[in-house]
Amino acid sequence: MAKKTEARSGITLQCTVCKDENYRSEKNKKNTPDKIELKKHCPKCKDTTLHKEKK
Repeated sequence: MAKKTEARSGITLQCTVCKDENYRSEKNKKNTPDKIELKKHCPKCKDTTLHKEKK
């Protein structure tokens, strides 16, 4: 099994329309220091919306 490093951290993705927190994931802070923005499906809005990394 791979060893967890300090570079990876857990993040929460939040819908920009309804502000609902829908997804949780991990990212490598060394490779992607900026905040992540992804188009994902929001079950509350029932549409594909932009999700941004929560502060």
